[in-house]
Amino acid sequence: MWIDTHCHLDAAEFDADRDAVRQAARQQGVARCVIPAVHRAHWPQVAQLAARHGDAYALGIHPLFVPQAQPEDLQALDQALTEHRGDRRLVAVGEIGLDFFVPALCTPEMRERQWTFYRAQLTLAHQHGLPVILHVRRSADLLLKGLRQCPVASGIAHAFNGSAQQAQAFVDLGFALGFGGTLSYERSLQLKRLARNLPLHAVVLETDAPDMPPHWLYQTAEQRAQGAAQGRNSPAELPRIAQVLADLRAMPLAELAQATCANAQRVLPKLAKL
Repeated sequence: MWIDTHCHLDAAEFDADRDAVRQAARQQGVARCVIPAVHRAHWPQVAQLAARHGDAYALGIHPLFVPQAQPEDLQALDQALTEHRGDRRLVAVGEIGLDFFVPALCTPEMRERQWTFYRAQLTLAHQHGLPVILHVRRSADLLLKGLRQCPVASGIAHAFNGSAQQAQAFVDLGFALGFGGTLSYERSLQLKRLARNLPLHAVVLETDAPDMPPHWLYQTAEQRAQGAAQGRNSPAELPRIAQVLADLRAMPLAELAQATCANAQRVLPKLAKL
C-alpha cells in the first residue's frame, strides 16, 4: 500500500479524466491520496473529492494565492475547520507556507503579507489541533521560525529541498519531509544525499501531481517548442518514484512502503482512521 501525501487532484489538468486518474493510481497500489487545497474557492471541491475516492484532504491558502486572498478568507478558514471538525477525512491545514522563489512574491510588501497569512494559518492549526502541510521554497528558516513561535501538532514539509541542518530542524519539531519526482533527476545530488541519509521515520512520499513530474515524464524546452506537451504527473507514478528512493537507500520496496505509510499516519494521525 502507498500513500501519496500531496496530490492536487482538484487541479484543472485532471478535469477531463479525474476519476480515471484516481482509479489508475489505485490499481498501482496507491490506497490514499492527501488533497491539499490552495485557496478558498477549492475548499468544497477537495472535500468532495476526498469523500468520493476514499481519500483525505487539507484546507488552507497557498502562498502563491496570498496576493489575491483577503483577511476574511482567514475567518472563513476558521469557520470551515470548525464545520468540518468531525470529518475524519480532514487531516491537516494546508497547503500553507512561504515562497521566496517567485519574484513577484519577494517584494518587502509581499514577504510581509505571506508571513501574516502563514502565521495566521499556523494559529488556526494550533487552535483546531491539526497538523500542517507546508510549502517550502527558499523559505525553510523563516518557516521554522514560525513553527517555533506557534507550535503545531506535526506536519509535512512538502517538496523539501533545503540543507541537512534545516531538514533536521523540521524533524526535531515532529515533521516528516516529502519526497517526489525531483529525486529521479541526475542533477538532484543534494536532494538524493538527503533522502539517502535522513532517518527513515522522517520520510514520506508524494507526487505533487499534476506538477513536479519525474524525469520519465519531463519534456525539454526543445521538445515543447516542437509541440510536445509537458508530461502530466499523476498519483499512479508514486510506486515508480518510490523505487528510486528504495534504490537510493538500498532497501526493499515493500519495506519502504510500510515505513512511509506508517510515517504519513504518524504525522497526519487522522489518516490512520481511514
